[in-house]
Amino acid sequence: MSANKDLLRVENLSISIAIQDTSLDVVKNASFRIPAGKTVALVGESGSGKSIIAQSILGILPRVARITGGHIRFRDPLMSGDELDIAALDANGAEMRSLRGGRIAIVFQEPMTSLSPLHKVGHQVEEALVLHREIAGKEARATTEEMLRLVGFPHPERAYDMYPMELSGGLRQRAMIAMALICRPALLIADEPTTALDVTVQAQVLGLLKSLQAKLGMSLLLITHDLGVVANMADEVVVIYHGEIVEAGPLEAIFSAPGHAYTRALMKAVPDLEMDRNQKLVALRDSTPVIPSSMKGQTRDFSRIDGPLLSVHNLSKSYVGKAGRWFGGTKTRTLAVDDVSFDVMPGECFGIVGESGCGKSTISKLIMRAIDADSGTIRFDNGTDACEVLDLEGHALKEFRRRIQIVFQDPFGSLSPRSTILNTLSEPLEIHGVASGRANSRNAAELMALVGLQTSQLNRYPHSFSGGQRQRIGIARALALSPDLLICDEPVSALDVSVQAQILNLLKDLQKDLGLTMIFISHNLAVVKYIADRIAVMRRGRIVEIADVETLFARPVHPYTKSLLAAVPTIRLDRKLDFSYHGGDTHDPAQDWPDEFKPGANSEPLALMPIDEGHWVLARSLPFRERIPA
Repeated sequence: MSANKDLLRVENLSISIAIQDTSLDVVKNASFRIPAGKTVALVGESGSGKSIIAQSILGILPRVARITGGHIRFRDPLMSGDELDIAALDANGAEMRSLRGGRIAIVFQEPMTSLSPLHKVGHQVEEALVLHREIAGKEARATTEEMLRLVGFPHPERAYDMYPMELSGGLRQRAMIAMALICRPALLIADEPTTALDVTVQAQVLGLLKSLQAKLGMSLLLITHDLGVVANMADEVVVIYHGEIVEAGPLEAIFSAPGHAYTRALMKAVPDLEMDRNQKLVALRDSTPVIPSSMKGQTRDFSRIDGPLLSVHNLSKSYVGKAGRWFGGTKTRTLAVDDVSFDVMPGECFGIVGESGCGKSTISKLIMRAIDADSGTIRFDNGTDACEVLDLEGHALKEFRRRIQIVFQDPFGSLSPRSTILNTLSEPLEIHGVASGRANSRNAAELMALVGLQTSQLNRYPHSFSGGQRQRIGIARALALSPDLLICDEPVSALDVSVQAQILNLLKDLQKDLGLTMIFISHNLAVVKYIADRIAVMRRGRIVEIADVETLFARPVHPYTKSLLAAVPTIRLDRKLDFSYHGGDTHDPAQDWPDEFKPGANSEPLALMPIDEGHWVLARSLPFRERIPA
């Protein structure tokens, strides 16, 4: 394609960051183009230089960073073909300010931290319009409401006066998109716009970006590490590694025959719905866990357990809130977990999947007794100790918590920044009186080796580790007390695809070598298929389907399970997402379900019905029993 048809060209761009008396080159002679009206995906791991390139295009580099060479040539279609070199402009000058937010806009990764909690959504979306178009008053409000309607808000006039905390994750991201598009930019930069979103909401947002791109005729620079998203969105792909562009070209060419070893490695690290469960993900930098001698003799003998390790029956939990005015108003009750029952067998990995807010994490907190249940029972039996978890108090509850440990979602927020890794790994042992002094240091060193880290790093603090290394430390801490059950609550959702492969392989190896039983909570069905033996699908506090992995993915029955599977982006170019299939945030898909699955369709209650051995579906008894195989 001719350079005259490129909206933006990055030519030999180099960026360095000042570190004390020296500097670090974080982008090195990077060159790529963004054709007019096309989508270009910039792909790479965290720290590869993706976001800092986006910041340089917008002129918002941090103070310690500076462009040391190259050009960023922007050909604005409203400027009669005149070309600007953004790299040469004053970042605080009038010309750059008119481009930033006006002709070039950005959608950030985390909508909750990008939106001000103190200002109404409409005012935040309207701000760019007032600054760049000199429109105010009723005209500005009308234009803002029209943009909110365009991005899928069902009641724009009401959404205008709402605060970000009143919106769901999907609607917050839509508000961010509205803010970026209010001035009809020529280029939209989407920096990991769906990383924090569930698969169904992700499909909605991606479909929205695609439709708005067609309506507004804009170009899109999509920054992501998710190759499934790239396969469904991009026209061209640019792969970056340690600040250098290692491969660039059309989507079909790169995905069908990747030329660089790094690109091939990235694609092998992606869990896919079509891959064999016995096939191992190929991580870019993998390590083999070293089982400490103290743990080798602790491999669990499940023959002593007659039945499930954990049995949950009729578990319910509700929260009381307030609707209406700040003071006064009416109390509302939200049922977060609604009559949930399942068993976890010794040595298995039990997966729980569903959208945010469906009750997955609440169940993990109830099992850990971090919160109290309204009703139901949780029975734990490891062959030597059997108890009713909800009845435990005092010392008995403390002893029980040794048997069940959890790995949290956020590897950054779950480790104390004030504690060394040695203190972090020693703390569980000290709390439970298992070890102290030199024994603690020895155990901590063994735990580091167990998760593939160096013992020389014990005296470092969490900030000096990468996200994947921090998650390994979180796993090591959870294993310090040799628990019988490990709960993993979205342990890889915040990680790059390559680091995700490392953690998944590590968990699989540890389950095999230590005889662990796991509950794996996630919204990513491809990840759950790779690691789980059986899966429970949750929606709005209820389990709608339970089956073993092969059955669930081969013969899903519930409409919600089918919609989740249809929303998973894959790297297979012949199986792209059908964006027209996914409704907006306000559309309740249950309205389109057959009556036998639909809540409140008639007086017959919904209940888990057996389809086959080990396969259960939430449905109505009378019409559904006719479909049960003999």
